[in-house]
Amino acid sequence: MVTDLLVLQAAAELFPNGVSRYAVGGLLVGLGAVVIYLGTGIPAGASTFLESTLSYVSDQSRFQQYVASRDWRVVFTVGIILGAALFAATVQSGVITTSLYEPGTTGQLYEVAGVTLWLTDVQPWRLFLGGILVGIGTRVGKGCTSGHGVCGVGSASKTSIVGVVTFILVAIGTAQLVAALGVSP
Repeated sequence: MVTDLLVLQAAAELFPNGVSRYAVGGLLVGLGAVVIYLGTGIPAGASTFLESTLSYVSDQSRFQQYVASRDWRVVFTVGIILGAALFAATVQSGVITTSLYEPGTTGQLYEVAGVTLWLTDVQPWRLFLGGILVGIGTRVGKGCTSGHGVCGVGSASKTSIVGVVTFILVAIGTAQLVAALGVSP
């Protein structure tokens, strides 16, 4: 009884807004990974998008290894971008309301061609630099969080488990350092 109470209290502290939004997101990500695996036989992951895209224009063997799978990788990446745009145009703009979404504090709503869109206040150079660093990190780490975190851990890959633990520890350390330095968007 006391143990159950402690678990509930810990969950309430970790998830002050409830777990439903995380559960729904996790189910959708998992479903997407399953659909991709059943359709292609290849674990889902976004980090090979650049190399597979370069296989359209380069004859180098490094890029040509993706020829058989490059089409679905482009569809996967375009789906990520369109999904984010659809979310921004509907939920973030307020056209659709849901208790699963709580507005962030680092952006503003703007009217664009009669549609309300949310745009971040983070400077473009920071977004660009962050994207470059993430891209380098996914190549060094031989994959991204979607590949290692969802598919790799789900299949009990020791490499993926070590990768995900590393991702989490570096993210926590970076967040603490950035907060200590007083950096804001």
